[in-house]
Amino acid sequence: MKIQSTGRQIGFAILAIVVTLTNSTSKALASSGKLTTIDFPGASLTAGLGINSGGDIVGRYEIDGVSHGYMLRGGDFTVIDPPDTTFTRAFGINRRGDIVGRYEVNGVVHAFVYSGGKYRTIDFPGASLTSGLGINDRGDIVGLYTSDDVNHGFLLSGDEFGSIDFPDASLTTAFGINCRGDIVGIYEIAGVTHGFLMNGDEFASIDFPGASSTSAIGINCCGDIVGNYVIAGETHGYLLSEGEITLIDVPGASTTWAYGINRRGDIVGSYMSDGVIHGYVLSNQ
Repeated sequence: MKIQSTGRQIGFAILAIVVTLTNSTSKALASSGKLTTIDFPGASLTAGLGINSGGDIVGRYEIDGVSHGYMLRGGDFTVIDPPDTTFTRAFGINRRGDIVGRYEVNGVVHAFVYSGGKYRTIDFPGASLTSGLGINDRGDIVGLYTSDDVNHGFLLSGDEFGSIDFPDASLTTAFGINCRGDIVGIYEIAGVTHGFLMNGDEFASIDFPGASSTSAIGINCCGDIVGNYVIAGETHGYLLSEGEITLIDVPGASTTWAYGINRRGDIVGSYMSDGVIHGYVLSNQ
């Protein structure tokens, strides 16, 4: 199955909404919600990468330069590391608590699903690298695979893989998928990174006005999208909801990233302060 389409009409429609509303109605979100910092004990780096409808959070942390995955539930951390791995990152979690991510063994990167206390490896056929980045409540998984040194997105539904390639792009990555099957990610053309929304077989580009780079990373069942953009070398998070852009900047941080959003509108990500990266959850109140 090859998932590919031009989708020019819907792409132009979405882009016009972003450009028009960002210039007039954008606002800061971090000052309006409850912001909680996430730091894994003893870690030099912590990032929040995914959140489900129950508020369970997954992400990664580093100790002694080694990356590990984690789940945070009710204030308690659980380490998510498949056996014998040299690094792990946990990217997505669904309502059932199924977790997707990537791990490395003997120099090879594989995707994994952690469900019911067991790890299952996922490798796109013929790929040299596979990474699981998002999972919805149906168990559909999206991510990235590399073949002949080119990065492609993928959708795994049941036992069937499908490639996702934005038309004319040099690379494509699928980061998130919601309960309706809408997919968000990034693509690159002429060295510039853009976000995309894929609905059925139609693509829509997402570009923050004036940004040198835009990414779309997470999407919830309401269709709200979170991601990041770069302007003048500085990275900021954003929320795109019902045609309105909301800026996400942690107060006092030099950099803010937004990675995941759940049905309630709670957002997870990371921020840099005094050279240290911390995770955060921004609860919708």
